[in-house]
Amino acid sequence: MRLMKKQLNAEGFTIIEILVVVVIIGI
Repeated sequence: MRLMKKQLNAEGFTIIEILVVVVIIGI
C-alpha cells in the first residue's frame, strides 16, 4: 500500500522535494 502510494506520487513528489531542497540551500 505504502509502496504503491510512493510510486504513484514519485514523480510529483520528487519535483517538490528537489524544489524544497534548492530553496533550503538557497536560503
